[in-house]
Amino acid sequence: MSLNNLRTPKRTNHAKRRVGRGPGSGHGKTASRGHKGAKSRSGHRFKRGFEGGQMPLHRRVPKRGFTNPFRVEYAVVNLDTLAEVFEAGSSVTPELLRERGLVRKNGVRIKVLGRGDISKKLTVQAHKFSGTAAEKIAAAGGVAEVLQ
Repeated sequence: MSLNNLRTPKRTNHAKRRVGRGPGSGHGKTASRGHKGAKSRSGHRFKRGFEGGQMPLHRRVPKRGFTNPFRVEYAVVNLDTLAEVFEAGSSVTPELLRERGLVRKNGVRIKVLGRGDISKKLTVQAHKFSGTAAEKIAAAGGVAEVLQ
């Protein structure tokens, strides 16, 4: 293929439809817009979600639920991941969890959950602990410190 062989695909260059140019064109008089109504007027544009005067879907569907503006979100870390990532006797802080990639967001509170088993003695600092997580850490000889 070279530049002198380039062609546009078939049917890409077609004549524009000329409306309102008399009855012989097939698109005369109302120019294919029908009679009266909003769509026949110039400058017409329906609002987003308009359904021809019928009550639109976003107004028909009832509002449900409640979003608590004071909700506190926690990043969740499980004991089995702590056992994989940290060595015995080490101290686990929120900053370390972010460095090691266990927590993604900055400034989010951390909650430790009790999935899996832990046999290493760890000092874990977090904002919240589940009951089983605190028990398992203590049973392994570690300490669960609650941060403010």
